[in-house]
Amino acid sequence: MSFSSLPPKRILSVFSLIMINVIAVDSIRALPLAATYGLSLLTLYLIGAILFFIPTALISAELATTWPMKGGMYVWVKEAFGARWGFLVVYLQWIYNIVWYPTILSLVAGTLAYLFDPNLVNNKLYMTSMVLLIFWGSTLVNFLGMQMSSWISTVGSLIGTMLPMLLIIACAIYWLWSGQPSHTELSMAALVPKIDSLPQLVFFSAILYSLLGLEMSSVHALEVKNPERDYPKALLISALIVLVSLTFASVAIAIVVPKTELNIVSGIIQAFALFLSSFKLNALIPLIALIIVIGGICQVATWIIGPTKGLWAAVDDGYLPKILSVTNKKNVPVNMLIAQALICTLLSLTFIVLPTIKSSYWALSAMAAQLSLIMYAILFAAAIRLRYNRSDVFRPFKIPFGHIGMWAVAGTGLITSILVALLGFIPPEDIPVGNIWIYEGILFSGMAIILIPFFFKKKTPLILK
Repeated sequence: MSFSSLPPKRILSVFSLIMINVIAVDSIRALPLAATYGLSLLTLYLIGAILFFIPTALISAELATTWPMKGGMYVWVKEAFGARWGFLVVYLQWIYNIVWYPTILSLVAGTLAYLFDPNLVNNKLYMTSMVLLIFWGSTLVNFLGMQMSSWISTVGSLIGTMLPMLLIIACAIYWLWSGQPSHTELSMAALVPKIDSLPQLVFFSAILYSLLGLEMSSVHALEVKNPERDYPKALLISALIVLVSLTFASVAIAIVVPKTELNIVSGIIQAFALFLSSFKLNALIPLIALIIVIGGICQVATWIIGPTKGLWAAVDDGYLPKILSVTNKKNVPVNMLIAQALICTLLSLTFIVLPTIKSSYWALSAMAAQLSLIMYAILFAAAIRLRYNRSDVFRPFKIPFGHIGMWAVAGTGLITSILVALLGFIPPEDIPVGNIWIYEGILFSGMAIILIPFFFKKKTPLILK
């Protein structure tokens, strides 16, 4: 049966949608990278919120409540530029998430290593094996359907993501209160980013990348009990939670861990280990590690199904092979999930090709950020276009001040997306990437992925029984 033949049930409350948004965007994976900027990351996150995060939330609220049907951004871009571009944007959403999976799972693998041997964080065979084992397991969990995915999102948000963030913030406060030295400068002057060269600015793309994902919940718009009222409300609350938790948790890590010792892959458990060791509480390290692992796995489990639903709409329009539309009894596109697991397996070999786990982690992070920002650039352009060619459609939520308001919001997001995507090609200053040609080759191969959808020829739309 086709996805379109089964209308979704209204099973998601505001709270459930907030949890889906929080765990989709709020990630402890981003904390160690952001912590390298010290207190100035507060300023950088504020800039990212103004230039990108807030524009994303506003256009997502307008478009998701105006076109709350299956397909999410596929429908939005299709309405603006046609089905080919709609296919491209959901394809990009799908592929950048596949590139992202090994990075979040490397954090999970690195955290697990602290339970046995912290040196395993730098072991390529261990990291690659654990990434693949956890991803394939998460894929199988999603075969159980949306009800299970929503439950996992809620549990993962509360226990595996928000709890570690709140704990590390509390640890940093106690660290300072007990007289321990801060390993980052805490002053008004420290709020000003000290960036003397482009390679130092490259990590800003990681900060921006940590703010991606609010639009992902749009694929669940029809599953919200009252989408016109509840969806914008959930986005606003989610955005506030994400910004506060990301900024203060990142600063907390910078306070506890010296920058010269900070590991961008396993920095979160590293911070907990330093804190707990200082106060003779080493016995709690395994418990904290388990909580972090739960959060990482739940986050992957949440994202695995979301982007495939958008791509599924393109299958119905005849842009992908019929075999990818096959579903199980829970209406889950099992073949599509298996296909993305196979691609993730190939991408995980990057951990073996590049010289260190850190360089592999950064290369995959940079590639995922570039692909996603190109997708967002198209999405912002579509929002502007729809204000002109579909002005007749009623918008339950509308960005104020007419076309000027839309140009200001979406135009800012569009320019920011393009500039930061280009910035990603510059190797970071503090991470040795080995052979520059191999490193740049990996990134440019990621850009070449964008061209693949243009080789697909539209077939007769599927009518499955």
